[in-house]
Amino acid sequence: MSIAVVTGAGGELGRAIARRLAVDGHAVAVVDIDTESVEATRKDVEAHGGAVRAWTLDLRDADAVNEMFEVVALQSGGTGILVNNAAIYPSTPFLEVSPAEYDDVHAVNQRGYWLCAQAAARQMKEAGGGAIVNITSIVAHGGWPALASYAASKGAAGALTRALARELGPFGIRVNAVSPGAFPTAAEEIHENPAAYHQFVVDHQALKRRGAPEELASVVSFLAGPESSFVTGQTIEVNGGWVMV
Repeated sequence: MSIAVVTGAGGELGRAIARRLAVDGHAVAVVDIDTESVEATRKDVEAHGGAVRAWTLDLRDADAVNEMFEVVALQSGGTGILVNNAAIYPSTPFLEVSPAEYDDVHAVNQRGYWLCAQAAARQMKEAGGGAIVNITSIVAHGGWPALASYAASKGAAGALTRALARELGPFGIRVNAVSPGAFPTAAEEIHENPAAYHQFVVDHQALKRRGAPEELASVVSFLAGPESSFVTGQTIEVNGGWVMV
């Protein structure tokens, strides 16, 4: 029996994704750099009847990433679904971004996705197929100030999605992306005035309300499941109609 691996599972969006995949019947491995938050996700998934294992992992550590996937293969029969969701998003004006900060963002948001996808795809190839879902962002389209490093990393994740879909398709591995809009999560702490930001978001969306993490999770569930069996290389925007591409 294969397992679904969800990175960044300690946050609100990752937790909702892990919970939904468990409700769909998948055993889930939840991964986050923060032990406390990933343990909270483990308990949440278990409360919904899911079989779950929690991993504290820094995606910048290539050896640790590969070791985690090796253990998953030994204990759970391999990775059948990977959701690359982990991300960091420092808010720094472009002219003040240091090379170290830029490298750190890409080490998690782009290189981390690469490492996880490569380790998972090796197992999926051996099993005859699987599904990878990369979480990108509306920020890659919108050109938000003070988030250039994050926007660049999320644009790279979209390009990686298409490249991997092309290359891994012959092995029965589907690779898609979901691009969330401005969901009300802890990430909004980077904005000085949360109330004003909330109104800004609603004003720009076609749907005049904020999205719920479960609404993002349902799209991830679709792309990870059999109902999307002929869908690969696509990015689905889940942003209430803010950006339409």
